[in-house]
Amino acid sequence: MELRVLRYFVEAAREESMTGAARKLHVTQPTLSKQIKELEEELGQKLFVRGNYNIRLTPEGEILYKRALDILEMVDLTATEFASMNAFNGGDIYIGCAESDGMSLLAKAAKHLRTEYENLHFHLYSGNAETVCERLDKGLLDFAVVVQNIDLFKYAYLDLPVTDTWGLIMRKDSPMVSKTGVAIEELTELPLIVSRQGATNEMPEWLQKNYDRLNIVATYDLIYNASILVREGLGYALGFDKLVNTGAESILCFRPIIPTISSPMRLIWRKEQQFSRAAELFLGEVRNICK
Repeated sequence: MELRVLRYFVEAAREESMTGAARKLHVTQPTLSKQIKELEEELGQKLFVRGNYNIRLTPEGEILYKRALDILEMVDLTATEFASMNAFNGGDIYIGCAESDGMSLLAKAAKHLRTEYENLHFHLYSGNAETVCERLDKGLLDFAVVVQNIDLFKYAYLDLPVTDTWGLIMRKDSPMVSKTGVAIEELTELPLIVSRQGATNEMPEWLQKNYDRLNIVATYDLIYNASILVREGLGYALGFDKLVNTGAESILCFRPIIPTISSPMRLIWRKEQQFSRAAELFLGEVRNICK
């Protein structure tokens, strides 16, 4: 299976058209069709359903498409890394991250390094622990930032001097605003908007145990979108402080859960990982900031 043919396959899947893909790849349509057909024969599976005006992936094609994206991304990352070895003046750093105000610490490290290496570039991938660790395991990320306890058997890590406080984002005209905090038992009485990814393993332990008692009216991927639902009066968003605007001019405010529930923040990476020069410098800078 050649990388060139994988690129042809991916482009055909994106375009849903042999003609359109051939045009983008600067090859003739017969050439492209022949390469895809040979790939199907090599794998022993039909990859596309061909119609009069377009093509679409078969279930087997969907599997190959996902694998091909990971393979090609890894190839491109490796090529970039080796290209920067001869005369280092920058590079690319890939970080998976949860939503947390503590990301400001990593931003400071990035800014400081950029003053010395202007060709350093940072690429953030947002997601929950499961999704970022999956990409980290595949070698598609240099680091991941997690804000909850995970099994660290496979990972080396650095504890960051940051904790996130759990609480509710609510409207300022909510009856709960008069309280300085929300008793954890009261959460079962409120319409809640919770993180879709973190609806179980990333919640505080009490909430996991009492999940079936919660009145969950909506779930979210990004806290900003959840804040819009709160603004329109749908419910109370469960999440971390300092991620949405709750200042004097905002209609929203934050109240912590009582007793206080905090989540730690860690920078993790694979134990056997061979760092690029750029990633090595970044980790050193983060360590210095954490001292």
